[in-house]
Amino acid sequence: MTNDMAHHGDRLDTNVFHIGGDLPVRRIGYGTMRLADGPGDPRGPEARIWTGPADRPAALRLLRTAVEAGVNLFDTADAYALGAGEELLAEALRPYGDEVAVATKVGNLRPSPTEWVPLGHPAYLRQQTELSLRRLRTERIDLLYLHRLDENYPVAEQLGALKRLQEEGKVRHIGLSEVTVEQLVEAGRTAPVAAVQNLYNLAERGHDPVVDHTARHGIAFVPFFPVAMGAHAGPDGPVARVAREAGATPAQTALAWLLRRGPHVVPIPGTTSEHHLKENMGALEVKLSDEQFALLSEVGTEAETEAETGAQAQADTETGS
Repeated sequence: MTNDMAHHGDRLDTNVFHIGGDLPVRRIGYGTMRLADGPGDPRGPEARIWTGPADRPAALRLLRTAVEAGVNLFDTADAYALGAGEELLAEALRPYGDEVAVATKVGNLRPSPTEWVPLGHPAYLRQQTELSLRRLRTERIDLLYLHRLDENYPVAEQLGALKRLQEEGKVRHIGLSEVTVEQLVEAGRTAPVAAVQNLYNLAERGHDPVVDHTARHGIAFVPFFPVAMGAHAGPDGPVARVAREAGATPAQTALAWLLRRGPHVVPIPGTTSEHHLKENMGALEVKLSDEQFALLSEVGTEAETEAETGAQAQADTETGS
């Protein structure tokens, strides 16, 4: 799927970011990882993301509802349900053609329902991209992430494989997931990086330096698990108080803080609920005052220390990106 939606007016819309300078997306995307497994399977940090959704028609309806609600960036991975996630997106989004953009990821093996094993062999990355192209029924992937850097292969070799695919016209833009500033800089010596997808939210602020670096360089920062609020999510907590002041829900407030964090920030909340989907999109209309933004930023800094261990475990077990 290619996305040639760029119009002059998009440049003036603060709810739109141009990934790589030429791929305009609304700044609330949709993370599709949760559209997997059945009602009896584990959820949250224990989710397996091993099989396609038990209710496939409902998942298709939800994805199409997302488009109608204004979503035009959908995020998946070849490792989600062993490719079934990509096949689901291809079927759901086929009627919309170039109106939507799809981001996928390669570079993780799934030898069992509980294992996520990085593999950065260049030949493997190329093979998995070719398979993703087939499953997505497209000739070019809008945004291809390296799911995880593999310490067993030089960064230049891993990025070099994606760059060759880009030069061949099979990949529009290249992204990285769960990287530091140092890794991002090193990768950029081999190929232009258009997006970074890291764990980041009010309760997990460990990637603040990456948010700032990507802002300076015009790189999209795509937070996964964007709605998490840690210990401050209670009805009497600061998030709820700001939400009441802003006339929004706590989830919308958490997303609005991310949107205010930088014009390059593009959260990708995931949900299996049409209600929550529309609630998430409503965050685009929530405007925080300087005082509200500062209060939530301070809360997030405190929450980072409290949530660091648990949040990193979530990232390592790959339950949100």
